[in-house]
Amino acid sequence: MAPPRTARSIAPVLYHSLSADRLEDYLAEVPNRDASHAIALYLWNTEISGAFWEALAHLEVALRNALAGQLAARHGRRQRPGSWLDNVAKELDRRAERDIGKARARVQMNRKPPSDGQTISELPFGFWRYLLTKKYASTLWPDVANAFPYSPDRSLATVEQPVHSLHRFRNRVAHHHRIWTEPLSQRWADLQALLSYLDPVLCDWVIFNSRVPAVLKTCPITRPHP
Repeated sequence: MAPPRTARSIAPVLYHSLSADRLEDYLAEVPNRDASHAIALYLWNTEISGAFWEALAHLEVALRNALAGQLAARHGRRQRPGSWLDNVAKELDRRAERDIGKARARVQMNRKPPSDGQTISELPFGFWRYLLTKKYASTLWPDVANAFPYSPDRSLATVEQPVHSLHRFRNRVAHHHRIWTEPLSQRWADLQALLSYLDPVLCDWVIFNSRVPAVLKTCPITRPHP
């Protein structure tokens, strides 16, 4: 059976399946609460979320690998036993320890090899985000700063600000929240900045393959932020 194509025919289905409360945010922003315009905005929000998700995926993998590499090297220079994930020097806080424990449990549950690589792949974006805070400014950061060889300086704040913003933004995308109300051009700039600090060539590759700039131009309404 062909799917319903008109706003009038699909609106009741969306109200039931997606919830009236969810769609109300879109109806409230379009002229005359027109269902067709609201659905167009909803579809655009999905499209721009998908475009950002692709770029965020590249950033997240590159960021965690860069940070993990520096932390492993730091652990080796200090001639500590085991892995940096074991936190033998108790430099990581309880939040980080819980995240590592959960990641290792997921690796075991999935019957994967109990390696650092498998554990790192299970750690959430928030784990890496909280390693880049003032709490670790005098312990981890002097070494972790080397993960960003192309940053304009070695200031923690230079990296922390875009990571903080993108962590919050990533979670909104991951949980299918509306993002058309967000300053999307600034989030795109934050993402490019971080990628360029890690590796300018990687940054250029992500930009070249990203749908974000093109999709940003097609929003069916004037957004509150550029």
